[in-house]
Amino acid sequence: MVERALAADGPLTRASLASLLSAAGLPADGGVALHVLMLASLRGIAVRGPMIGGEHAYAHVREWLGQQPPDPDPDQALAWLARRYLAGHGPATDRDLAKWAGLPVTWARRGLAAIAADLRDRPDGRAELASAARSAGQPPPRLLGAYDPVLLGWASRSHVLAGHEEIVTANGRFRPFVLVAGQAAGTWAYQGGDVLVDRFARMPREVEAALAAEAADVRRFLAGEPELAPDDA
Repeated sequence: MVERALAADGPLTRASLASLLSAAGLPADGGVALHVLMLASLRGIAVRGPMIGGEHAYAHVREWLGQQPPDPDPDQALAWLARRYLAGHGPATDRDLAKWAGLPVTWARRGLAAIAADLRDRPDGRAELASAARSAGQPPPRLLGAYDPVLLGWASRSHVLAGHEEIVTANGRFRPFVLVAGQAAGTWAYQGGDVLVDRFARMPREVEAALAAEAADVRRFLAGEPELAPDDA
């Protein structure tokens, strides 16, 4: 039904799709339309397209992205997936890749094995692209948002959360958190036009200064103020 509607009528808002589904006999409540649209997206039928008014409309994948190439060879697809994953998450293990992609571990291993010639030897056994830049050390202190990618796509988050899993990722929610020396050092929230930081422990003065600069950037961004030029900072 969604495929026919998108192909015939072009991009449609979620409300328009819900009306069509209701007219076809599906329940109008209970989030049925949202679940049908999600299924159509997962099956490669629907994709977010243009804006209609202030709302994102959904379009047929073929109409919005053009004719798609034929499905690739499974081993080639796994190799491509493994390479793309390591480009953003390496170094990582086969279980990390499997967790991120929702695939069996055996498939993740097939993908990594297919690109073995492109990997760098590591003493910890994790996979890393040989072309990846060497780490320059720990990242600077940051205020990371909810569901930040640094916590997504790993078999375990303990290397970042270090015992604070139930604070940062309680009940399936990923709260905004403070990253210091590569580990969670607190949580933060934007309330009443200000950034409020809840620290897990006291922090050095230089870290506090870096977080204050981060907070100023957050306030400026959320207030819609223009970014300062280097000479104005």
